Amino acid sequence: MAETLTALPETLFNQLQKESFVLLHTIDTESGSPTSSAISWIYAVDPGRLRFALDGRSRLIHNLKARPEVSITLFGGGSVHAVYGSAKVLTDKLEGVPFALACVDLEVNTVRDAMFYGARLSVQPEYQKTYDKRAADRLDGQVFDAMKKAQ
Repeated sequence: MAETLTALPETLFNQLQKESFVLLHTIDTESGSPTSSAISWIYAVDPGRLRFALDGRSRLIHNLKARPEVSITLFGGGSVHAVYGSAKVLTDKLEGVPFALACVDLEVNTVRDAMFYGARLSVQPEYQKTYDKRAADRLDGQVFDAMKKAQ
């Protein structure tokens, strides 16, 4: 992907139809410095909009309410992609989830290939959940179902 895009290409959209590992970048409200956090409760509503869930008490929520301009680093399609946009809290508490998760929509403004010249990502980052697999699967299902219903 050499040119700058204004929405996710099909390969990235399809990747974000299931749980994915991404990095969320906000501006810290106290220090004014950039922040990075790994998240996995994210999916593409459509090529121009991403939706993700965060702990409602998280500093990230405070950051993006103060400065809605955020970026997401997405690993896929053999490269690293920077997705820039404006975030808005859709709801402060997702229904049907056992703790207070906020739901956020990100309107995509720009998608850029962020991989350095002459390289290709040969393996996507992988992660393992370190708590009870059945509990993790149940919670993931609850969160994704609630995000899809959020208005």
